Amino acid sequence: MTDHNASPSPPTAAAIRIRAFGLDDYAQAYALWLRTPEVGLSSADRPDAIARFLERNPGLSFAAWRGPRLAGTILCGHDGRRGLIHHLAVDAAERRRGLGRALLERSLDALYNRGIEKCHLLVFSANASGQAFWAAAGAARRTELALYSLPTASGAAASLERSSP
Repeated sequence: MTDHNASPSPPTAAAIRIRAFGLDDYAQAYALWLRTPEVGLSSADRPDAIARFLERNPGLSFAAWRGPRLAGTILCGHDGRRGLIHHLAVDAAERRRGLGRALLERSLDALYNRGIEKCHLLVFSANASGQAFWAAAGAARRTELALYSLPTASGAAASLERSSP
């Protein structure tokens, strides 16, 4: 007798393959980021920009695959002093199985092996599920800091000089 109300068994964790993120992962990664509302995208996510990021930060970013389908990503880099995580994204069908944490651990281990002892990340204020994930992962919310951003386009510094007191 078949129980029609039983939910299907979740895919086994062993079926997931995690490897270093490469440009061959980009097309499916970008599609994942687009369908993940918590991920903010910009021109820094174009293929050429991601290629430069990966070249500057080899072995710090990872892609998780279940067969031919991308299940999750993490982009991670550092400035020689502190790490920074971007785009930890797990496909909705793969969530709540430890994949986000597994990707995070890979990147944190890789940073630590390069002598980087602290890593930062950015989460949108309205992203409650993201904030819950990071809190559960042990990340400390830094309320004493304020984040500022500046464009690097030519003329940006000149416009700042004009507005200075």
